[in-house]
Amino acid sequence: MFDLETWEMLSYVVTVIGLPVAIAVFVFEQRKERENEEDEVYQSLSDNYQEFLKIALANPDLHLFAEGSTAELTPEQRERMAIIFEMLVSLFERAYLLLYEERMTQMQERRWSSWEDYMRDWCRRQDFRAALPALLRGEDPEFAAYLEKLAAKQN
Repeated sequence: MFDLETWEMLSYVVTVIGLPVAIAVFVFEQRKERENEEDEVYQSLSDNYQEFLKIALANPDLHLFAEGSTAELTPEQRERMAIIFEMLVSLFERAYLLLYEERMTQMQERRWSSWEDYMRDWCRRQDFRAALPALLRGEDPEFAAYLEKLAAKQN
């Protein structure tokens, strides 16, 4: 059937071709799995932001989607607004910790830029910026610095 030289040559072929192909397939699968995990994290965070928006919509008297004067808010309304802002900062911190990296791939940058847009939008609100020092107390220092820097650019 096959003599010893043929078997030896076939083993070299497997070693030279098969092993690198197996390694390449393994690396490809690992990369694909990581991308899927990142997609799941992003989707989960997006779902959480949608839930936050529902809460904000359920409080139209706070005018969260239109910049307005908060001087006429009652103490109860101010408390609800503070809680909603607290929820928002918590969500932003989670997004920062899970998505932000110094060096990102193009896909990671696309995901992060949508969150940065949300943060910018909220930082344009004077009442949100005014509440930031209290909201950022006890939060991740790098996140706090990032959001403060972003808020400073929105003045």
